[in-house]
Amino acid sequence: MEIVQQTGTQVVQASPGAALTLPSSASNAPAGGEYLTFRLGQEEYGIDILKVQEIRSYEQPTRIANAPDFIKGVVNLRGVIVPIVDLRLKLGCATAEYNSFTVVIVLNVKNRVVGAVVDSVSDVLELNRDVIRPAPELSASTVNTSFIMGIGAVADRMLILIDIEGLMSSADMGLMDSLTV
Repeated sequence: MEIVQQTGTQVVQASPGAALTLPSSASNAPAGGEYLTFRLGQEEYGIDILKVQEIRSYEQPTRIANAPDFIKGVVNLRGVIVPIVDLRLKLGCATAEYNSFTVVIVLNVKNRVVGAVVDSVSDVLELNRDVIRPAPELSASTVNTSFIMGIGAVADRMLILIDIEGLMSSADMGLMDSLTV
């Protein structure tokens, strides 16, 4: 693991196949200020760094019978059984190829540990409110944008900022009870 300082923000880079735990300084970030960025296909997304527990290399999960295609199965993470969701399939990416760059972002969502499969992790960025634009308003019958918090415009990059807690605890995911707090 290599930690690089870049204009006051820590950037975490990991070699393929490595498991890493994010630096403890990331947990002291102001709410909504720092985002872990990752790729799904050609698009770049960001999630609140405070929801991220660790990043692990992809390992084939144990399949659960009758689970939707986007729920790949479960893995045993130090004694905790963790459901693994392929965000590429859930969010409708054209392909979901598993290679040496494929990683699982282990999340802590509403006191539940869940894994999210992504193509690759990019870095950790601190975004000021002035670079975040509102999500575009689209017809609810065509596209569900309720889990998009906004679009971060950083230099030549466009980051789709996802409400990962809302997405993972949504009823169609089936991962959380509606009474879970």
